[in-house]
Amino acid sequence: MRTSAQIRAGLGSWAVVTWLAIMAMFVLSGCQGVVTPGGADSGAAPSAATGTAHSAATPSAGAGHTAQAEPHKVVVIGDSLSTGMGSTPAEAWPSLISAAPLDPDDDFDVVNASQNGSGYVAVGDNSSTFGTQVAQAVTADTQLVVFFGSDNDMGASQAAISAAAGKAFEAAKARSPHAVLLVVGPQAYTTQPEAARLTVRDALEQAASTSAALFVDPIGQGWFIGQVAELVGPDGEHPSVAGQRYLQAQLEKLIKEEVSAMPSPTLRAK
Repeated sequence: MRTSAQIRAGLGSWAVVTWLAIMAMFVLSGCQGVVTPGGADSGAAPSAATGTAHSAATPSAGAGHTAQAEPHKVVVIGDSLSTGMGSTPAEAWPSLISAAPLDPDDDFDVVNASQNGSGYVAVGDNSSTFGTQVAQAVTADTQLVVFFGSDNDMGASQAAISAAAGKAFEAAKARSPHAVLLVVGPQAYTTQPEAARLTVRDALEQAASTSAALFVDPIGQGWFIGQVAELVGPDGEHPSVAGQRYLQAQLEKLIKEEVSAMPSPTLRAK
């Protein structure tokens, strides 16, 4: 039988062993880290004390910047159908395509050089013709030039219109050799347009073919036909607000078809 002294000695040894075991557990817990409400198991972001993992998840100073393509540069050469006469300049189809494209993914930088009363031969406001508009607006970085109209040239000979159009097209190509030229003929609001209007159409088609430009015939495609009351204003000539939106749909589709075949624009930081 052990004496009371032996029992006390045994209890003391057991207490020491227990204390050492508890201390070892605390040491191991400190090495492995303690799961807290803010730890990895909670789904919260690691604190700065976790070191490398937190640093890797932190975006760099420039990571917040995204790359965005430069808008396609388009120049519109035209007359009062493109200036917004009958509505407002902000409601003219070139402004709508630039500021409020029908497809949110479309991005066009449109320079509208159009002047009231002008044509390839006809001289309009500010002594403007389609040729002078080209000289003023087309630059080396222009990617697409849209020529729209003009019935202002009605009464001029087919030869004169074709010659003036050819000069305007060649001037545009000289100023921007890589640009696509999209030539849109005059519109008509009847299925039996005047002979003089057809003369303008035919002259432009001929000149566009000679200059390797794309030609679109609104008369042949029936633009406005059956919708004149809604799309044309009280003067019987200029598009209403609805008419300008109709032109936006027609021209934006044509422009988009051409720029989609172009090389991707340069990316810019946003």
